[in-house]
Amino acid sequence: MGTTADRFKAAVEARELGVLEELFTEDIRFYSPVKFTPFEGRPMVLGLFGVLLRTFEDFRYVGELTGSAQTAAGADGGCVDSAVLIFRATVRGKQIHGIDLLQFDEAGRIKELTVMVRPQSAVQALGEAVLDGLVEDGLVPQP
Repeated sequence: MGTTADRFKAAVEARELGVLEELFTEDIRFYSPVKFTPFEGRPMVLGLFGVLLRTFEDFRYVGELTGSAQTAAGADGGCVDSAVLIFRATVRGKQIHGIDLLQFDEAGRIKELTVMVRPQSAVQALGEAVLDGLVEDGLVPQP
């Protein structure tokens, strides 16, 4: 079956939202590189992933690191098991280098996910593409 990180990787690469749903806590927080406040809750994060999976072209994971880190919310007071998945992709013709920081609860489910990407031109292209998809799917109002 593999670790949660292995299952997450396989689900993203296969574009299987149903598997992702099983891996997320109900109150998951998703920290985006283009939005200051997190996306919160399993329904919203799954909707966001639906957009992301359509937006990224030639998405692939190219590395993984594991360890522990304090969550962004910091409510735990300590460190939690974590994995960093390194990826490459293209969005609207821009090459993206990025990481997914997965942080797990005691049951091994993902409770926080932080995405960081570079370069800045790719961040901008990603932000515009994701906003278009969120509006199209009715997840956020037209700006």
